[in-house]
Amino acid sequence: MLATPGPLPTGDGWSFEVKWDGMRVLASVTEGAEPALRLRTRSGRDVTANFPELAGLTELAPDVVLDGEVVLLDGGVPSFAALAHRMQGVVGSAVAERRPVTFMVFDVLRLYGVELLDRPLTERRATLERLDLAGVAHVEPSPLYPDGAALLEVTAQRGLEGVVAKRGASPYRPGRRSPDWVKVAHRHSQSCLVGGWRPEKGAGGRIGALLLGIPGTDGLEFAGRVGSGLAGSAVQQVLTGRLGPLEAPASPFAEPLPRVDASGARWCEPTVVVEVAHLGRTAAGRLRQPVFRGVRDDVDPAEVQREPG
Repeated sequence: MLATPGPLPTGDGWSFEVKWDGMRVLASVTEGAEPALRLRTRSGRDVTANFPELAGLTELAPDVVLDGEVVLLDGGVPSFAALAHRMQGVVGSAVAERRPVTFMVFDVLRLYGVELLDRPLTERRATLERLDLAGVAHVEPSPLYPDGAALLEVTAQRGLEGVVAKRGASPYRPGRRSPDWVKVAHRHSQSCLVGGWRPEKGAGGRIGALLLGIPGTDGLEFAGRVGSGLAGSAVQQVLTGRLGPLEAPASPFAEPLPRVDASGARWCEPTVVVEVAHLGRTAAGRLRQPVFRGVRDDVDPAEVQREPG
């Protein structure tokens, strides 16, 4: 179930949580299965081996499905950039324990073989709070708050991403974007598809800028190019490995790109999702001062859509 961008709801029947800046993960423990624990992203990718420090979830219950966000703290604040390298591949237990992630759990979808999807959020949350999450290393319940306006102010002061409001009566609808969950972010962010890239001049094949697209009614619409945030060697390695095999002979964009953007471009199939922060949009729909934040393997390319801001 996905949140809908919008203004902060008011009135009775709502609870409020921090909008965690991490990777959405479904954790399932199945009795008698091998392996007993599976961690999967929204797109269905198996990331169990990426987070070995969460193996203790098998001790929580023999049959349970949890929904939550994997975060990595940097200076006490969740950092998507710090988490990015853990999202990309397998790490050993020793490496994970030196800088462990935290699984912030906010929903329970099945317990002891009983499906809870049609139960109201208040009931699912009460069930979650009866589980001994405190007894599992690197796992915490995402706290609930009654005052959304106060939480929005505090999250802004502390540099957190924002707030998610949830209607207590709401059932859980897998994969759907629901008005019963509303997200309010302090900064603009946008998931984009990469339609091509421009090599960095004189840099031996390094990627200098990504050409970004957002699906529209007539095909892939150009959203601008991003070069800020691509300098790191780890980022270059990930992008080169992901985009190289997708190289295509022609532009995937619905309209020809401006010469200043298309010059020297190498095109690719638009199946890699990246997230960028930005300062709004131009009249032509281009992102203002975009900054690359990371590859979003947890987002299905079919889910990418234009976000407000």
